[in-house]
Amino acid sequence: MSDPRPPRYLKPMNKVMMAIQKLGIPTGPAMVLTVPGRKSGQPRRTPMTPFEFNGDLYVVAGYPGADWAANARAAGAGVLSRGRKSRRVRIVELTAAQARPVLREFPIKVPVGVAFAKRSGMVRDGTPDEFEALAGRMTVFRFDAV
Repeated sequence: MSDPRPPRYLKPMNKVMMAIQKLGIPTGPAMVLTVPGRKSGQPRRTPMTPFEFNGDLYVVAGYPGADWAANARAAGAGVLSRGRKSRRVRIVELTAAQARPVLREFPIKVPVGVAFAKRSGMVRDGTPDEFEALAGRMTVFRFDAV
């Protein structure tokens, strides 16, 4: 089975989310990560929903092979913004073993991500066990303060 592709509505929805954030209006728990593009070097912005777990901030890539994840991996650092507040972060990719407990927590902390993963076919019921089983397939990053 090949990896699922993002739905067509995702890019336009992301643009709306970023425009609202740029106006200084926070959109729930969503934040925008800005990193240099790995090929162009130009700033690339991606909305995401990081969550706290054991005192650290994590994000799970919604799709295997996501461009934003490849850019974040290559950059190793970026700016995380919510509304008009921004902070520099170091971006640390977790190993599959490190990602397992974070992925177990994901469906509890980010219910909107569960619905997204169900629609994409990544999980069936959205249980912590199903998400933990995605370790090594789904990219998980930790954001460390700089």
